[in-house]
Amino acid sequence: MVETADAIIIGAGIHGASLAFHLAQAGLRPAVLERSTAAGGATGRSSGLVRMHYDVEADARLAWVSHGYFANWGDRVGGDAGFVRTGFVQLVPPNEVEELRANVAMQQRLGIETQLIGPAEVAERVPGIVVDDVEVAAWEPLSGYADPTMTTTSMITAAVAHGARLVTRCQVHEVLVEGERVIGVESSRGRFEAPIVVDAAGAWAGPLAASIGVEVPLRVWRHDVAYVRRPEGMPRHPVIIDFANSMYARPEGESLTLVALEDGNPQGGSPDAPVDAAAPGFLEKAAERLSRRLPAMEEAGLHSAHSGQDGITPDQHPIIGPAGPSGFYLDCGFSGTGFKIAPAVGAALAELIVQGEASVAELRPYRFERFAEDDPIKGEHPYAPIWR
Repeated sequence: MVETADAIIIGAGIHGASLAFHLAQAGLRPAVLERSTAAGGATGRSSGLVRMHYDVEADARLAWVSHGYFANWGDRVGGDAGFVRTGFVQLVPPNEVEELRANVAMQQRLGIETQLIGPAEVAERVPGIVVDDVEVAAWEPLSGYADPTMTTTSMITAAVAHGARLVTRCQVHEVLVEGERVIGVESSRGRFEAPIVVDAAGAWAGPLAASIGVEVPLRVWRHDVAYVRRPEGMPRHPVIIDFANSMYARPEGESLTLVALEDGNPQGGSPDAPVDAAAPGFLEKAAERLSRRLPAMEEAGLHSAHSGQDGITPDQHPIIGPAGPSGFYLDCGFSGTGFKIAPAVGAALAELIVQGEASVAELRPYRFERFAEDDPIKGEHPYAPIWR
């Protein structure tokens, strides 16, 4: 039997969930087709940072709009995103201080609550931190982290309440085209028809787009994460991104800290590779860099570690918008930084699909055509690329 919907969204990660929620709010009946379970891919392995500091203005705008959701989740969406406000510190090496100053000024123009602080103020906010190499840092008091799985499931639940449908254990094999427009998909659960198909399949997005001749410059990107038990008596710290040590960390609950690295992340593997364990050598490197910035962490104990996979583009920015046949949209390539901007992306893409233009946030920089136009996304005052 052929099933129908107003729109088909491939993938029930945070971006598929956000788009489904906003399309359903607009009166459409989207069907979300998920190969495993909601948040079963990159989203469930996300570090869940919620912060606004970027060197690209369009990214900062998306993050700032999205923060309004996280801070008021019960009213905006319903349920719980597990958002914890800890504050956020951005550290940079000495050669990127001027870029930091310029980017904080840009974010302040957008209305983001952020400020420059000196090493003494960093040490006040993060007891025990080493600041010998810190000239100035950025501080966001409203930022923190959320629970990616809770965020996704609550958004899906709200979407279903507004008329969406979630179909799990449904692997999409190909997108169907008739003439010059999409008509649906073939899946392990049969055929689904709709005039709109959105590829939000994360690490699997490239092969699906290729099934209709859309060649997406997307590679599988792998990222390891560890949770460590903080030493007894060590207080919960803010979220920290430390470019000087190519590392970031955030608290998890009252006793754990999540730590991950921004270099050495391999690209080009299979989206189906197992992710239950971190790569050999990762734990030793992560422990050394975390302890370099927070020496007390030398006494931390390992709780767990795992890996995760997403799709990464050449400019490490997502592809959002129409591509190929009429009715086909891409919502992928978030390159490991998509969680915090998902509410705004879903709202803007829903507007683009329903109304023909987005007013919530600017999506044009993320268009698919930028790669053919040799117009990669880059900040006016760029930092060195992450995930290097």
